[in-house]
Amino acid sequence: MDRFVSDLPPAPARLVGTDGLPVAGRFAGRCVEIDWSPLRGALARSGWYRHFHHKRWQYVGIAGARCFIGCAVVDLGWTNAAFAYVFDLERRQVVGSASRDGLPGLSGRVADVPMAGTESRFRALGVRIAFREDAPEHFRLQVSGPAGLMIDATLDGSQAAPWLFASNAIEGGTWHSTHKSPALRVRGTVRAGGETYSLDGAQACLDHSNGLLARDTRWLWASAHSEQIGFNLQSGYFGDHENALWLDGRLIPLGTARFDFDRDDTTAPWCMRTDDGLLDLRFVPLGERREDRNLIVAASRYVQPVGRYAGWVRATATDAPRAVEGLLGVAEHHEAKW
Repeated sequence: MDRFVSDLPPAPARLVGTDGLPVAGRFAGRCVEIDWSPLRGALARSGWYRHFHHKRWQYVGIAGARCFIGCAVVDLGWTNAAFAYVFDLERRQVVGSASRDGLPGLSGRVADVPMAGTESRFRALGVRIAFREDAPEHFRLQVSGPAGLMIDATLDGSQAAPWLFASNAIEGGTWHSTHKSPALRVRGTVRAGGETYSLDGAQACLDHSNGLLARDTRWLWASAHSEQIGFNLQSGYFGDHENALWLDGRLIPLGTARFDFDRDDTTAPWCMRTDDGLLDLRFVPLGERREDRNLIVAASRYVQPVGRYAGWVRATATDAPRAVEGLLGVAEHHEAKW
């Protein structure tokens, strides 16, 4: 079997066609152009609506031997924000973090698509984050923050499996699209909490999202990646459209994801499974990053446990289960009013 294959059709070059309608579905690869202004008919929206409902974010997760890194730049149109954190796996705690709100149109921006030559960046009050694709499938993440926080990492996707691109209508909003990467090879260095961590041999995953979302948006999310096995699961505003499994270089769409966890104690074990019988996992958190924000006109309740997955996955319902053991990743519970 070809190592780099997909059960999905290739991603469209443009999300919105000449007829003013967006392409719907799950695809392999990356979409080159995402522009909501050509929407026509029932999906057409004013510039004023797009200003307040257009949401974009670029998330980077890096799973290393001694630490996990989570980093994001978020562009809400009328404002922007960013965060980065370093979670020490042995100490089971966040040892370095930065989180800031920015000024509209000034502090940060997120590219419309994650393509070569584009950059997502944030700079405000001592926090600097820059994520860019310098050349096709070669990325650079640079972060500096308080207490000597520093991240400098290169991500190589030249030998990676196909990306997932998903696009569809959403309840309460208009339309959403997202790119999810498979595992990307990492080299680099991190300084946090008085420690220096090598990222050589680490695995990264990327989440780039771009949509016209409802003011109240909620989701559960799970993600973990190695070169052989990776997955992305979501339950909430985007349904099952971004659920996918990467198995030995093959991109496989998954069915509806079910999350079973204690909302009052998110550090207790979680269980995730899909209704197509292709994934059944147990997630044991080592710790978590939590942040609740209230900006009067906007609010966010967010928790992202870091931990390890065990269980099984398989490419088809008739295949024998493939064991998963100790796969480092995250889960997430997020409620946003934006």
